[in-house]
Amino acid sequence: MPAGHGLRSRTRDSFSRAFRKKGTIHLSTYLRTYHIGDYVDIKVNGAIHKGMPHKFYHGRTGQVWNVTKRAIGVEINKQVGNRIIRKRIHVRIEHVMPSRCTEEVKLRKKKNDQLKAEAKARGEVISTKRQPEGPKPGFMVEGATLETVTPIPYDVVNDLKGGY
Repeated sequence: MPAGHGLRSRTRDSFSRAFRKKGTIHLSTYLRTYHIGDYVDIKVNGAIHKGMPHKFYHGRTGQVWNVTKRAIGVEINKQVGNRIIRKRIHVRIEHVMPSRCTEEVKLRKKKNDQLKAEAKARGEVISTKRQPEGPKPGFMVEGATLETVTPIPYDVVNDLKGGY
């Protein structure tokens, strides 16, 4: 018989629970608050069959567009042919976790605001743009001495006697 192409085909490893992570789901999963506009990562929990997204969305990051009693509406980009479609799906909260994709941006923004405030107090205007790392500066190699290396003449007789 040919291979099946069911809804959960080829998910033996991706939907399985990790080693020593089986059992009941922690209450913190249910007590997290999500707001519209938050970024979330879809990570399917194989123990909960209800509200499970398709395997394509496993590991994807999307933005919350709707919050219901037990589920969250997530908007995800999906490439279909030569275009990218923004798909809106509802996923139960057991299969969703807050994303850390904006942490670095928020930290950089906070640091830039602090740098701007300090510069304004000094009466300066600074640029907070990230600059690419330029070429390494030149340097002089010192302490190197020239040494002329010449080959030693090969002596067959001494080599056979075990000389040298």
